[in-house]
Amino acid sequence: MRLMIIGHLEGFISQAGKIALQKGAKVIHCEDTEQAIGALLNGKGADLVMIDVKQKIGAFVKNLEKERIHIPVIACGVDNDARAAVKAIEQGAKEYVPLPPDADLIAAILTAVTEEQNTMIADDPAMIPILKLADKIAPSDATIFITGESGTGKEVMSQYIHRKSKRKDGAFIAINCAAIPENLLESELFGHEKGAFTGATARRIGKFEEAHAGTLLLDEVSEMHPLLQAKLLRALQEKEITRIGANNPIKINVRIIATSNRNIEESVRKGEFREDLYFRLNVVNIPIPALRERPADIATLGQFFADKYAEANGIEKKKLSDKAIAKLTSYGWRGNIRELENTMHRAILMSIENELEDSAIHLQDNNFTSSYSSQTANQHSNQENVSNDGTQEVIALQNPGGVENLVGRSIADVEKDMIINTLEHCLGNRTHAANILGISIRTLRNKLNQYKDNNSALPAVAGDKL
Repeated sequence: MRLMIIGHLEGFISQAGKIALQKGAKVIHCEDTEQAIGALLNGKGADLVMIDVKQKIGAFVKNLEKERIHIPVIACGVDNDARAAVKAIEQGAKEYVPLPPDADLIAAILTAVTEEQNTMIADDPAMIPILKLADKIAPSDATIFITGESGTGKEVMSQYIHRKSKRKDGAFIAINCAAIPENLLESELFGHEKGAFTGATARRIGKFEEAHAGTLLLDEVSEMHPLLQAKLLRALQEKEITRIGANNPIKINVRIIATSNRNIEESVRKGEFREDLYFRLNVVNIPIPALRERPADIATLGQFFADKYAEANGIEKKKLSDKAIAKLTSYGWRGNIRELENTMHRAILMSIENELEDSAIHLQDNNFTSSYSSQTANQHSNQENVSNDGTQEVIALQNPGGVENLVGRSIADVEKDMIINTLEHCLGNRTHAANILGISIRTLRNKLNQYKDNNSALPAVAGDKL
C-alpha cells in the first residue's frame, strides 16, 4: 500500500502518516496539489491519496483525470465542517475523514482499499488447478499471459501473483491498453521529456519506470497498435526503454504480466498481433474460466459484493436468500464477475426484506451459452475490418424478432442505438460493450467520438477493473 498525503493539516499530518506506516503503508508527503501531481508524473506512485480539505481538491481530481492517473482520493480536515466535507465529495473525493486521526479509522481505510484491490475468491474445483499453477510460477520472474473473457478477474489474478512473488514489496502498476488512445499509449508506457510533443509541458515517467523492481500489468494487450507492439517487443528483449524525446535508453527491471479477452492465437493468425511478441509474452499461460464454468463461486462472490456495496452505501448487510442464490447460479453471466458485481450493487440498493430477496436481483435475458473459445474465435465474424481508406466496420444486427420495429430507420441510426444501449447495459464499460458487440475497442471508441461530435448523449464511461 502506497499512501500519498497532501497538505499541512496543522501538525496532524505526521500522526496520520505514522499510523499508516505502522499499518505497513509506504507514505509520501506533498505540500500541495502541484507538488503531488509532479511527484506522480515523476514515478512516485500511490494507491491512495489523503488530502487536506483546504487544498484545491476539484482541480486536483481533474488533473488526475487529465493525466490518466487513477487513484482514490480521501479528503480530511481538522474542522468538523459539514459544508467542506460535502463540497469535497462533490469535487471527486470518495470519503471525508475528520482529524485528529483515529488509528482504527485510518487502518480501516487502508484495509478497505487493500481488500478491494486484492480479494481473490476461487473455491470452485475449476479454479483449483489455476491457483496451483499461479502459486507455482509466482516466485519466478517468468512473463505470464492471462487469458479469459472480459470480466473474469484477470487483473485480480495478476495482483494475486504479484503478492506471492519476490517482487511483492515493489509496485504493482496496471495499464489498460484498450482504454488509452493509440497516440497516448506510447507516452504512458515509456514516458516523455518536456517538449517532446504538443502538450508535453513537463517530463513524465512511464509505467515501465514506475514499475521498477515490481510488476507491470499490460491489460488487454491484444488491443495495442502493431507499431507499438514492435516497440514493446524491443523493450522486453533489450530490457530497456527510451522516453519520447530522449536519446539515452533507460534500463528496466520489471516483471511483465499481460492479459487479453481475445483468442490471441487467432489474432496472430489474422495478423492482428505480432507472433514474436506473443511468444515473448506467453512464457506461461493462465486461462481464467468464465463465471458460468465455476458455479460454486457465484454465491460467495454475490455475498461478497452485496456486503461491499451495503457498507459503501451505509446499508445494513444482508445474507442472500436461498431463492436469490438459486437465481444467481442459474444465470449465464455473459459479463462474468463484472456483471455479477454490478447486479449485486443494484440488488442491495433495491432489497426491502431482512434477507436479500430474489426479486431484488434484476437480470438480462439469459440467452448466452457459447464458450470463451468459440466466442473469441468468431469474435469478428459479423463485422468488417477498418481499412486504410477509412471504411467503417459494420455491426450485424442479431435480433430478427425486432425487425418490424426497424423498418423505415437508417442502418446508421439503428447501429447507434445498439451501441449506446449496449454501453448502458454494461454501465459504461467500453471493453465489455465491445466484446458483446463483436467489434474492437478501437472501433467502439471511434463510433462514440462520432456520436459525441453530433451532440448525442452518451453513458458515463466506467473503469475496466475486474
